[in-house]
This record gives sequence, C-alpha cells and structure tokens, in this order.
Amino acid sequence: MHKLYQTIFIVLFASQMGQAQITIPNPILNGFYPDPSITQVGKDYYLVTSTFSYFPGIPVFHSKDLKNWKQIGNVIHRNSQMDFMGERLTRGLFAPSISYHKGTYYVVCTDIDHDGNFVVTAKDPAGPWSDPMKIPQVRGIDPSIYFDDDKAYIVYNSDAPDRKPLYSGHRTVRVQEFDPVALKVVGEEIQLINGGVDITKKPVWIEAPHFLKKNGWYYLYAAEGGTSVNHSEVVLRSKSILGPFVPYDQNPILTQRDLPADRKNPVTSAGHAQFVEGPDGKTYAIFLAVRPYEGDFYNTGRETFIAPVEWKNDWPIINPDHKEIQYSYTAKFKEVKQKNALPQAGNFQYTLPFEKNLDPALLFMRKIDSSSFSLSKKQGLTLNLKPETVMDFSNPSFIGKRQQHLNSTAETALSFSATAEHEKAGLVILQDEKHFYYLCKSQSQGKAVVQLYQSLTKEKAMELLAEIPVKASAKSVGLRISSAGDTYSFYCSEDFKSWQPLKEKVDAKFLSTKAAGSFIGCLYGMYATSSGETTTNSASFKYLKYGGNDPMFK
Repeated sequence: MHKLYQTIFIVLFASQMGQAQITIPNPILNGFYPDPSITQVGKDYYLVTSTFSYFPGIPVFHSKDLKNWKQIGNVIHRNSQMDFMGERLTRGLFAPSISYHKGTYYVVCTDIDHDGNFVVTAKDPAGPWSDPMKIPQVRGIDPSIYFDDDKAYIVYNSDAPDRKPLYSGHRTVRVQEFDPVALKVVGEEIQLINGGVDITKKPVWIEAPHFLKKNGWYYLYAAEGGTSVNHSEVVLRSKSILGPFVPYDQNPILTQRDLPADRKNPVTSAGHAQFVEGPDGKTYAIFLAVRPYEGDFYNTGRETFIAPVEWKNDWPIINPDHKEIQYSYTAKFKEVKQKNALPQAGNFQYTLPFEKNLDPALLFMRKIDSSSFSLSKKQGLTLNLKPETVMDFSNPSFIGKRQQHLNSTAETALSFSATAEHEKAGLVILQDEKHFYYLCKSQSQGKAVVQLYQSLTKEKAMELLAEIPVKASAKSVGLRISSAGDTYSFYCSEDFKSWQPLKEKVDAKFLSTKAAGSFIGCLYGMYATSSGETTTNSASFKYLKYGGNDPMFK
C-alpha cells in the first residue's frame, strides 16, 4: 500500500507540475528602461538597461521566471567610475550588454561623449563592479561580448566602410576577438554586415548586434531602422562566427511599423532584442518598445518587453502567433515571486518612506552628492537647496523616480519655508533640461505660495503658469502631479484631504520624447534649488507616493 500511495503522489505531483502556467505581462519593466540586455546563469536571469547621464548608471535586475524582476544593484555606482558632468541628460551611457563566463560577469557599454566603449566586471551581479576599462579600438556603439567555447568576441555597430557613408544612417556591424582576462581586443576588426540585410534598399542604423549559436549555426541578429517607429529586428546566419553571414529571406523577424496606426493601445518602435532560454527550455526575446498615447508621442520612455520565439527551418521568429505585440503571454513553467521587490509591471501603487535607504531605482543627475541629502524616520528625505538647477548640465539637488504609466500620480508631503523668492522646493515632472513642469513651494512678495512653472526651450528660464497662497504656519504642504496620457494636472493641499488645482490638463506632449528629441523618458523628481544663489536652507519630503492605472493592463 505504501508503494501505491507513493506512486499516486508522484503521478499527482508530476501532473501538477505539468499544469504549471505563468502569465507574463508586457512590458516586463514599465517606464524608462530602454536597450535591454539579458544573460542566464543557471536558473537565474540578469538584465540591464540604459540610463544615459543619470546616476547611478545601468540598473541590474534579477529574475527566476522572466516575469518577476527585482533591482539588485547598479553597474555604475561610484562617482569615480564615470564622469557625466557637463553632459546632456540624453547623452552618457548608451546600450549596455551583460554576459557571464566562468564566474565573472561582464558589462560592455558606450559612454557616448567621453570614454567611448568600455568594459566592467563583477563576481556578484549586485556589485561591486570594477572601474571601467576603456576599449578604444572598438569604434562605434552597442558592443556585446560573446563567449564561444575557448574564445570570446566583441561585436558592435560601427562606421560605414572607410568612414564614407553612402547615405545617412549607413553603418556596419564589426567584430573583434576579445581577451576576457586582460579585457582587451585581440587582432584586427572584421566587418560582418554592411548597411543592413540588403544595402540596395539603403537600410539604416544596424545596431545592438548579438551572437547566438544553435544547431551548428552562428546567428547574428541586430536592430535595424532606428529606435523609433521604423524600428525592427533582423537576423543573419553563418557556419563561422566570422562569416560570411546570409540574411533570412523573411526579415524582419520583429517589427510593428506596418500595422494600422489607429489600432487600440498600440505598441510601437519594437527592436533592440536579445534572445534567452526560458525556464521551459524555449527561446524568448527581450526587447525595447513604446506605448504612445497618440501617434509617436509617449512620455514613459522606451520600455522593456518580452515575446516568445519560434524556430522555423533553423530561423528564429519573434512573436510568431501574432502581428501585434501582446500585453501578456502565457507559458508552461512555474512563477517565482521576488521578496521585497517593488512592482515593475502592470498597474500598481506604492509609497517610498525615505526612512533608512534610498531605493536603487531612484536617480540623481550625473553623480551622487551625499552631502546634499539625508534620511530620517522623522523628516523623510531632506534635500539641501543648491544653486544648481535642472536646467544646468550639472548636479542639482534632485532625486527622481520614473513615470511608469500613461495614467499616473506622484504625491509628496513637503516641509519647507522659503526665505526668498529664489528658493524653491517641490515636485518636478521632467523629460530633460528644457522640458519640464515644476510644482513648488516658494515665496512671492514676502508670502508663502505654491507655484507652477513651465520650462522655456530657447533660454535657461521658467515661465510662471499659476500661483496660489498657502499658510506660512502650515507644517507641510501636499503636492500632487497626475498624468492622463497627453495631459498633466497639478494640485496642492494643506490638509491632505481636499486638493486644490493649480492647473489641470496641461499639455503633456511638451514632455514627450519626440518633442524633446531625446532618448529618455520622464521622471517625477523631488527637487530643491536656490536658483543660482547660495543658501543654507533645506526642504524635507516625508514620502513619495506613486500609482499607475493604464487601461491596457486592466
């Protein structure tokens, strides 16, 4: 009987395991998480994305099921590693790639204006990460390291042949052997792709190349068309990693550019993919795409998506069963939730209390100035007012959190008394140095006020949109910014029950990536400035409450 029960238990257990199913929502990382790269180490997955001139740079996420992601650290986490001062927010770090080999994690990336291509290493993906080692022989962007048995290679986007482009956007993909111990390239570079899959059609911006080996073939896949509405993913293959590579005759293997513009809740600009094997042994693609609220207008930045991959005649097809990228996919493997992780996908809300530590997802501009802020259970986050502003290419007193939904709300309780009109503290919703709205407490004609400003694009200045008086005796004032697709609304409260609008339905397209001509997404920021003057004043933010409620996730 004992053996019979044991057999029944094994059969039932196996049956339950066979029925395990997971639903993975898209995006897997909402908001400004562009240019994703992923690596698998055993049953663990690690993912990195671009951060441009924000600090800390290159977040590292961990998952065991490709659905539940927890940020465990940042690759660029010390000021001494990288200098972004003087750079626009949309410059800095472009398109990192993460890989693993024999106990060491590698990230290669491009510092677009200063250091060029570099590599950093770590024994633990949570950090600490090494100081960058420059790779000046790798000229271009989007480097990726591939380990092939006893050799390593670095593949990247580079200049047109002889640096003589035949047309705008004419680029190449090149490869060099790489020494993973000395962290240097070996030998000469070899050109693998000229222009794209068919140079007679003048393809543009062949970027983000990666290698994959399967069934005796080396696959070289890359983005093509530019990281906007014409974005796509293409694939070529060869029996040798050094080529020649033959393109798939059904390219692209991923794009949304040919779909009806009036489709509901569109996902656009899909590309910049990397393949990974899922827990079920099947192939999946991690890639960037966007969720516009109209046309090519979006404020949430380029986001990280996932889709299944099907192999047909030894060629990979991303999203094989649909033309449109789906807002969720199901798979037959077990879900593994993360402990103490902030939600990253779907609709959610949470409050950051600022009692002990700053969440690793929060961003500073260009570097961290530890002397400019403090944390306490009583006051929350206290920012010292600095003369620098968000309009400067420097390090203002600013800490930001990504806008992760089209329909979102950010709220804080601010304790601050301005001693002059140039002292201001509050919440900013910011795309870049020239595109932001600032909801702040200040002083006007000797009286306490809450003000709403809009940045000017042709000069380093702000325009006052609205102003309301508040009681000088109030210990704290509530500030709230809400987004609704193509509009923002701004509110304040003295009792945290009734909220008074300063201005509602303000143009959000002004903060879109398209209007700014940038590569980044919007941040809700806690920001305190003395507008070019020196001061000893400070402002305290008790918490930051965030919530998002998008229709495509319901």
